[in-house]
Amino acid sequence: MRVLTYAVLMTATMLSTSLPAKADTADMKIAFSNNYAGNSWRQAMLKSYGAVVQKAVDDKIVGAADIFTTADKEVPTQAAQIQNLILQGYNAIVINAASPEALNGAVKQACDAGIVVVSFDGTVTEPCAYRVTVDYRALAAHQIDYMAERLPKGGNLLEIRGVAGTSVDDDFHNGFLDGLKKHPEFKVVNAVEGDWDETTAQKAVSTVLPSLPEIVGVVDQGGDGYGAAQAFNTAGRPTPIIIMGNRQDELAWWVQQKKANGYATWSASSAPGVSSLAFWVAQQVLNGDKTIPHDLTDPYLAFTQDTVEAALPKIPVGGVATVEYSQADAKAIIEASKKK
Repeated sequence: MRVLTYAVLMTATMLSTSLPAKADTADMKIAFSNNYAGNSWRQAMLKSYGAVVQKAVDDKIVGAADIFTTADKEVPTQAAQIQNLILQGYNAIVINAASPEALNGAVKQACDAGIVVVSFDGTVTEPCAYRVTVDYRALAAHQIDYMAERLPKGGNLLEIRGVAGTSVDDDFHNGFLDGLKKHPEFKVVNAVEGDWDETTAQKAVSTVLPSLPEIVGVVDQGGDGYGAAQAFNTAGRPTPIIIMGNRQDELAWWVQQKKANGYATWSASSAPGVSSLAFWVAQQVLNGDKTIPHDLTDPYLAFTQDTVEAALPKIPVGGVATVEYSQADAKAIIEASKKK
């Protein structure tokens, strides 16, 4: 399980601040096809991507790096968007995909047209594409491990799922199933869709709470923790152990509760800046590196009871803990992946 604390990851990034040399990709164009922007993680992801690619354009590393977000979460909309990007002559397309498989036809069309495709977060299974992934399945399984450490007798859990149909949602759910097999003393008594959004999660949890037995823990995918906490509080029910997902509002709530009554939990998520890593992978492929593995793994960020207070002031209000990757960072991750 690959995991980095926020402090370690920020230190690694600060050590790689040298300006990249002008590349053979100076006249090439990279597009970003994004299927969803409706929560704080996606907004932070777009902000990180925009900042990194704008500097790459200014430094003449690439000729253009344009961002396109679909008007809805539907697969046909994103497939049509990708087909339009093919016609517009982009050299590479970075994708946060609405589906791991349903976009494969459009992705194959792009590859057949000589376009480099790099998917991340929501990845695609088409073999010609590159994938930059976080091991969400291991992250989810560790949530159950954490519950077992805290609650040896087990109990009832509530699962909050993400955007339906995405690889991220599938990986998290399968990871929870892995964890439950290992720890049969726990049982998921209900699952709701939170769309990785606090408000959506709060409404979904509030709807099912009246019909649920005692809940000892909430496992989720990120962007759900504070909403779940608010739902339990409004319902007048005891607050269970709620896993957090590195959003500033939920970490602030955690620290507040920790100081007030010793509340303890764990938080982990991918860094929204993984989008910038995907950009640099596309740039390096375009720059002629044919040895890059098609599957690269990025570590996730985690906070513990001992590290959350020091990390919180560094996260913008309303934002998400993140890091933006440099070209040097990407090269290091690529080289490490080649050695596996």
